[in-house]
Amino acid sequence: MNWNDFLENEKKQKYFIDLMDKVNYEYNNYVCYPKYENIFNAFNYPIENLKVVILGQDPYHEPNQAHGLAFSVLCDKLPPSLINIYKEMSSDLSKEVNQDGNLEYLAKQGVLLLNTVLTVREHEAFSHKSFGWEIFTDHVIEFINSLNQPIVFILWGAPAMKKCKHLNNPNHLIISSAHPSPLSSYRGFFGSKPFSKANEFLKSKNVEEIKWVKA
Repeated sequence: MNWNDFLENEKKQKYFIDLMDKVNYEYNNYVCYPKYENIFNAFNYPIENLKVVILGQDPYHEPNQAHGLAFSVLCDKLPPSLINIYKEMSSDLSKEVNQDGNLEYLAKQGVLLLNTVLTVREHEAFSHKSFGWEIFTDHVIEFINSLNQPIVFILWGAPAMKKCKHLNNPNHLIISSAHPSPLSSYRGFFGSKPFSKANEFLKSKNVEEIKWVKA
């Protein structure tokens, strides 16, 4: 099964129909992010290449930021969470990091950049919580858990860590810590070394490592 098959199956389920009714109402009546056509952007990359899942909370809720890949932006002004991710990446790997904000280079290498909730109303963090996205992302995680290729799950923040209950495949590795936001980054995110730990695991499974630092 590929991502398209997975999504088509989800779209037939009642919870998903109800979810998209709420999402469509929000997009028709409020400014929401990411752009409607980018909501499922994270699933545009081949599942057979999947090596790492980075799971966050919900999309950035300010203009010109979210584009459907968790933590990634296409604008010059970087959100604080992304700045902290770059800080940890640089510290963990002892390298200077190209901080242009666009993490698509990771998605192309097999990193699924996912949030527990995929849409948000402008200026209102977690405003689409309980719409049904949590059910959808539970199903995503359950599906990935069923794959036997070596996969690293990097769970940032309490909503992401709740997904642990769906992870029991011994072929996978779970790395969890506080969220990289300024409110929690000093409570266990900094110093967690998720990038080197992920690559050590992939290397041990004879899988090509992720080039975390953009060339």
